[in-house]
Amino acid sequence: MLSYRHSFHAGNFADVIKHIVLIEILEHLLSKDKALHYIDTHAGAGMFDLTGEHSLKLQEFRDGVGRLVPEDWPELATYFSIIHAHNAQADLAGYPGSPMIARSLLRRHDRAWLYELHPQDSLLLTETIGRDRRFRVLQEDGYAGLLGLLPPLTRRGLVLIDPSYEVKSEYSRVVEIVLKSHRKFNTGTYALWYPVVERERVVNLERDFENSGIRNIQRFEICVQPDSKERGMTGAGMIVVNPPWTLMARMSVLLPRLSQTLAQAPETSFKADVLVAQ
Repeated sequence: MLSYRHSFHAGNFADVIKHIVLIEILEHLLSKDKALHYIDTHAGAGMFDLTGEHSLKLQEFRDGVGRLVPEDWPELATYFSIIHAHNAQADLAGYPGSPMIARSLLRRHDRAWLYELHPQDSLLLTETIGRDRRFRVLQEDGYAGLLGLLPPLTRRGLVLIDPSYEVKSEYSRVVEIVLKSHRKFNTGTYALWYPVVERERVVNLERDFENSGIRNIQRFEICVQPDSKERGMTGAGMIVVNPPWTLMARMSVLLPRLSQTLAQAPETSFKADVLVAQ
């Protein structure tokens, strides 16, 4: 499906949890000298204009990153420093997507592959990345591209899988892709984002991972509204295979505060738990 454009949703609460988890993983992996390979299967446009027509139509960033005051979150210093670096003024006018977050953190000897199938977003991503030789932007199917890159030569890698889930079969497809990828590269870290739109689908997703045979899987989720069968996303989360040992403790502290700060209803919830032990 090529109708989804993340520019309408950039900086929302789902981006906040996704990018905080991404940064936590990257910072841990980059603490070792050996080169890291970063693969983003649904990279998007890379950078988003929060003053543009798309963003202002829904203004979801106002209930996401717009609610966070940097001074109140010293533990998120890296997250805010990356956002600040992509805004010329103090006002929040632009929001960096996962490719630009990775670009801000990766070192000279690291490498990244960014897949984006949407032709316009792929072009925007190419322009945003520029001539950075660490990065390759490919207008190709990210799942096929991912499987073709594994295992990386360095045997150190982080894979971010962030589909739109426009097609309901995506929930089962992402499990299949992670399974195939894990068979080829079982020491890699896989970070899978998911929306909470229909809780039953999320429960099935979790069950599929629990029955997958893969070990060491954690789940981090915030819901800014109670579960509902009405149309709309009430929460979002990340399922992480082979997470850094520091991630659970870190997110267990952050998620209670984030769920309250980003709440859109009196009843909110969060989850930081182990789906499958090591």
